[in-house]
Amino acid sequence: MIYKLMVFLPLIAALVAGLGGRWLGNTAAKLITTGALFVSAIIAWFVFALFLTPLGVPTVVPVLHWISSDALQVMWSLRIDSLTAVMLVVITSVSSLVHLYSWGYMAEDDSQPRFFAYLSLFTFAMLMLVTADNLVQMFFGWEGVGLASYLLIGFWYHKPSANAAAIKAFVVNRVGDFGFSLGIFGTFLVFGTVSIPEILAAAPHMAGSTIGFLGYRLDTMTLLCLLLFVGACGKSAQLGLHTWLPDAMEGPTPVSALIHAATMVTAGVFMVCRLSPMFEASPTAMTVVTYVGAATALFAATVGTTQTDIKRVIAYSTCSQLGYMFVAAGVGAFGGAMFHLFTHAFFKALLFLCAGSVIHAMHHEQDMRFYGGLRKSIPWTFWAMTIGTLAITGVGVADVFGFAGFYSKDAIIEAAYARGTDSALFGYAIAVFAALLTSFYSWRLIFLTFFGKPRWASSEHIQHAIHDAHHHGSDYAEPAGEGQGSDPHPVHVVEGTGGYHPHESPWSMRLPLVMLSVGAILAGWAFADVFLDPERGTQFWRGAIFFDEHLMHARHGVPTLVKLSASIVMLIGFAIAWFAYIRDTSIPARFAATFGPLYRFLLNKWYWDELYDFLFVRPAFALGRFFWKRGDEQTIDRFGPNGAAAVVAMGSRGAVRLQSGYLYTYALVMLIGLAAATTWAVTR
Repeated sequence: MIYKLMVFLPLIAALVAGLGGRWLGNTAAKLITTGALFVSAIIAWFVFALFLTPLGVPTVVPVLHWISSDALQVMWSLRIDSLTAVMLVVITSVSSLVHLYSWGYMAEDDSQPRFFAYLSLFTFAMLMLVTADNLVQMFFGWEGVGLASYLLIGFWYHKPSANAAAIKAFVVNRVGDFGFSLGIFGTFLVFGTVSIPEILAAAPHMAGSTIGFLGYRLDTMTLLCLLLFVGACGKSAQLGLHTWLPDAMEGPTPVSALIHAATMVTAGVFMVCRLSPMFEASPTAMTVVTYVGAATALFAATVGTTQTDIKRVIAYSTCSQLGYMFVAAGVGAFGGAMFHLFTHAFFKALLFLCAGSVIHAMHHEQDMRFYGGLRKSIPWTFWAMTIGTLAITGVGVADVFGFAGFYSKDAIIEAAYARGTDSALFGYAIAVFAALLTSFYSWRLIFLTFFGKPRWASSEHIQHAIHDAHHHGSDYAEPAGEGQGSDPHPVHVVEGTGGYHPHESPWSMRLPLVMLSVGAILAGWAFADVFLDPERGTQFWRGAIFFDEHLMHARHGVPTLVKLSASIVMLIGFAIAWFAYIRDTSIPARFAATFGPLYRFLLNKWYWDELYDFLFVRPAFALGRFFWKRGDEQTIDRFGPNGAAAVVAMGSRGAVRLQSGYLYTYALVMLIGLAAATTWAVTR
């Protein structure tokens, strides 16, 4: 009963707040949804703690008999094991804190009950996904998360950009979900069941078998895993299906934290880890996962170095970190993938909520070029964001202490090197280089936002400056640090009275920052052995994922330089950011001017949006216009409704002339008709 309560409380709260919000009012709706999430979070931590002991036993809790159609028998059940316990903690903890944070962030919004109802619905959908005992139930949660994300990204529907971003996220995810559904169909065809435990038990025996697909004989497990992985690429924003993720920043900042830290983007990683015995049966699929993860980590990290919107920098950081998780899964370190997912939830939610606090302090300004010197105005946010940056860049000393990312990111890098295959070594090299870029753009964000002289001015002045920067070729507009800003259209510092007055966020926003900071500091140090140690890891996972003890042993034996590589590049990235944004702030502009094509390539996100616009969007619109104008209007309407209507209209006009209302007219017509009939009779 307690498991059902944990999962269904957010749904009940969403229904109450969503349907009765006008009657309840803002405060009651927020109390109900936030309270429900905190109760679920307390239960989730209890379940997680239980699995840290020998008392934790995998459990299946039946809810109802859902589908019965010949061989397709689907029970709606809640599967509770160590993998589920990890996800439950991540989802409910971050979601409850996001709910609390939203009390302050959304305080001035007119639709607070609707917003909190959407948040709770989002959480319920993700809980259904991670507790699924079969693929159909997982797909239900999978699509529920997609629906809720559409509602939340487009929450401010009066903004055309928010509507466009919501539609983009929905459409791109439908592409991935099509592959995922094909994978589910194929899995049912091969195994005769959608029950996850039965599929995973039979998966190793299918290695080496073939199946027909599109006229070819293909390896069965490779085909199924790659189709399922297409779904993971859509939900977890891997290269090719990543384009929706940055645009999702159009939603309120708490939504960004929820999507990027605890829910939607981790669904793909979770699914691959849940089905890890299937992927282990196909070396080809594992290789593809490694290469795609590495390519995504590289792409997102390079793009993150040039973005100026504070939320987009963190969004591309999420995309890059998801690439790390797939590299770990691809080399067989599924425990490492889940550990990085676990630690990432705390420091990424922290970074997003800190960004929201900065935006709140700066009256909704998101461009870092118009920040600067904020560490004294918003010290709580500054220290919390610094802790998040220390965690994501992996600061720590081996065998002493490190922030969360130090343990999980280094474990992935070491496991990739220890695996030793070509794809794994490629993943290792890219992961190290991406770590350097991560350090650079993370500290760049800190320096641009909190250090140097203030670059904020009156609201009207900022809007004019942003308009000029965006419409007059300001690729190099990036003022930073002390003295010489490189923006060709600088914003003058406001002295004395008037203009912006940054202010710290209310306690409803600061308290979640404090709690997430604790997680960003301690999550790696406290749970590294639980997730990664060969002996403790085996006891903890209990078969919930494929846990490679030999790989976990082997990563401890990699060369010292490999172990230190992440820390070395982290320091290099920090040094570059410090020199460019504190020591000599003319460096960014000079670099951009010298390497203009490269800068524009990264600034425009490798031109993926332009490529998709050329390949898919324009042809789709052209085809639609053709069917609309030529097919619908000029053919169907012309010869169909419009043609028939024209004939009827002409006949009506003729009939109207005959219906004059005069008796002599009708008599004349009768005589003419009689004469015609007589003539016909005489001449026949």
